[in-house]
Amino acid sequence: MTKRFALIDMGTNTFHLLITEVDESGKQQELIRTTAPVRLGQGGISNGSIAPAAYERALRTLRDFRKQIDEHEVDTVRAMATSMVRNAANGDDFIKDIYKQTDIRVEVIDGDREAEFIYYGVRAAGVLDEKTALVMDIGGGSVEFILCNKQEIFWKRSFEIGAQRLMDKFFQQDPISPENIAAEKAFLQDKLQPLTEAVAIYKPSVLVGSSGTFDTLCDIDALRKGDTSRQQKQPAASAVAIYDFYQIHQDLLRKNHEERLAIPGMLEMRVDMIVLASIAVDFVLEQYHLQEIRVSAYALKEGVLQKVLQEEGL
Repeated sequence: MTKRFALIDMGTNTFHLLITEVDESGKQQELIRTTAPVRLGQGGISNGSIAPAAYERALRTLRDFRKQIDEHEVDTVRAMATSMVRNAANGDDFIKDIYKQTDIRVEVIDGDREAEFIYYGVRAAGVLDEKTALVMDIGGGSVEFILCNKQEIFWKRSFEIGAQRLMDKFFQQDPISPENIAAEKAFLQDKLQPLTEAVAIYKPSVLVGSSGTFDTLCDIDALRKGDTSRQQKQPAASAVAIYDFYQIHQDLLRKNHEERLAIPGMLEMRVDMIVLASIAVDFVLEQYHLQEIRVSAYALKEGVLQKVLQEEGL
């Protein structure tokens, strides 16, 4: 008896839909994997509500997701909303409108649960081993950090310092000014104090970036080296050498919007936010003396799938 599952991740920047078929032996076949640049936080994240244009874009995207879910005769739908919705004054109305228009029930999850799901997703990608890793998931609204290895989570926390929030705060000119770079790092130093304390205890040696920004950094890195294999199929697990990351990072800081958009592998929906996200990655590497960057293409939705399969006994 095969079952079909649809997982929806309603992020602050992008919405994701994953439809997977699982047979009774637990073998998975991916049917649909799609990402939509909804920009739910645009124009509203800093004043705590979903702006009308973003609200409408989100509903339109979810109506489209519903169509794909129906076409694939899915058995179980799980939809998760994160930072933007959990902090928005009009978040409840938004959830009700989604249900009215699409019949999709959305679970608004807190940062702690989000971090836990991300861990299960990253673990399923096969990037964790015995070494203690610091997992970093950069969303538009929040950033999740998890100290873990492949067996267990030692510490986890979600911080409301996502790339859209950082952009509203520090992206005052393009290319970004050295003053703004320094200001972002000082802000992170302050906000990430609890992480700094946890890192001192658990001493991670590897940074594991999950999805989003990190996928784009891997795409750019591969194309710089003439490797086009990622364009055909994105691997679940990848790596970026520290040296290569810094080459790309310096490039992102030097260039303006148009020049960044021309970088092979760059996605239009990340072209500005990636500057702020890359500064955050640089800060974490430097601050916590991490020697290696691994990348998981799996994150929240894959983690939710792992939990659903566990519940179903598959």
